[in-house]
Amino acid sequence: MKHKTKNLIICLLILVLLCCAGCGKQAEPPRSPQTIIEEMVVDYGSYGEEADRHIAELLKELKASDADLGTRWERVMALWKTVNSDLPLNYDALPDGLSDTDALCLVVLGFQLEPDGTMREELIQRLTVAKRCAEQYPHALIVCTGGGTAAENETATEAGRMAEWLLENGIAPERVIVEDRSLTTAQNAICTFEILEERYPQVKQLAIVSSDYHIATGALLFEAEAILRAEKAEAEAITVVSNAAWQAPSGSLSTMFQAGALIELSGDVDTAFEIYYETYDIHELPPLK
Repeated sequence: MKHKTKNLIICLLILVLLCCAGCGKQAEPPRSPQTIIEEMVVDYGSYGEEADRHIAELLKELKASDADLGTRWERVMALWKTVNSDLPLNYDALPDGLSDTDALCLVVLGFQLEPDGTMREELIQRLTVAKRCAEQYPHALIVCTGGGTAAENETATEAGRMAEWLLENGIAPERVIVEDRSLTTAQNAICTFEILEERYPQVKQLAIVSSDYHIATGALLFEAEAILRAEKAEAEAITVVSNAAWQAPSGSLSTMFQAGALIELSGDVDTAFEIYYETYDIHELPPLK
């Protein structure tokens, strides 16, 4: 009997010790979806496919926090993995077979103006490609994107100058849409969708027109914006279906730049601009496992 009592006392002591071992330790609060998204995006922008395993863990964490948002960002990350390597470029014109109605919209991405407000040669070349595409698909609408980037001319905007050029070169004014508030490609996407959803609900397909090195980033951001703003996950109202590129003599955009743009789409403009200006410290995040 004494032996059984002794064993019982020992078991009770062990139970008390185990309970006390957790005393004083507080469970870490769940991280915000924004924190998870930014860690995931910066990891891929910095490490590429080396971060795949960690990104899978972060997507799982994001889905546990917000299942719908996690599903959307899973699609964005999958898109990002393919757009830089598998996206076919169509030089100088769009392919045949796209919608020959105003359900198709050509999105012409802007380029910084000269200080006096005139267009640089690269932007004129993008417009030349856009005009050719507009002639291929005479019922398509055309969005000109870009705000005021002329250092010495506050009234000039990229989109305004682009629209003037298209009208002067025979494009009907009712086809031309001016988006002149944006200063980044991410803002191009956000502002364009706002205009199309409010005023042109018939538009269902987008074709990105830009310099060749800029097409992948443009396609990524416009498709990502469609995914993120859809009423239901996997049910976006507008999709990116094609592109037309001008072959630029030089130019490139890094995956880390794309990371900044995706973070801007997610709503964190300050961090996005830290990345754009290369002042963001990657060491602020945990190292890859």
